[in-house]
Amino acid sequence: MTWSPSEAYMAALIGALATYLWRGFGVAVGSRIDPQGRFFAWLSCVAYAVLAALILRLIAFPAGSLAELPATARIGAAVLAAVAFLLLRRNVFLGCVAGSGAIAVAASMP
Repeated sequence: MTWSPSEAYMAALIGALATYLWRGFGVAVGSRIDPQGRFFAWLSCVAYAVLAALILRLIAFPAGSLAELPATARIGAAVLAAVAFLLLRRNVFLGCVAGSGAIAVAASMP
């Protein structure tokens, strides 16, 4: 299916409006929510649980080129990511970067 330029611009406009609608809603509601409250604590727990489930799925049931790596490399990358997370002030981003880097290094080795 090919889109005409006017259809593509209309799709982009609708997507932008939907995005800004939710951002506006977040701004309006976000100022009323206590960032140290129970809701954010629960949300943080859910986010960590989703990340942990994704990591477990990638280790136990890898797909694509990740399936070609041995399980020890995948588990080692996860352990390295967890250690980096703990050593780097519980920074999820840096933990994920460390784990991804370990996977990249393992994949590049013969």
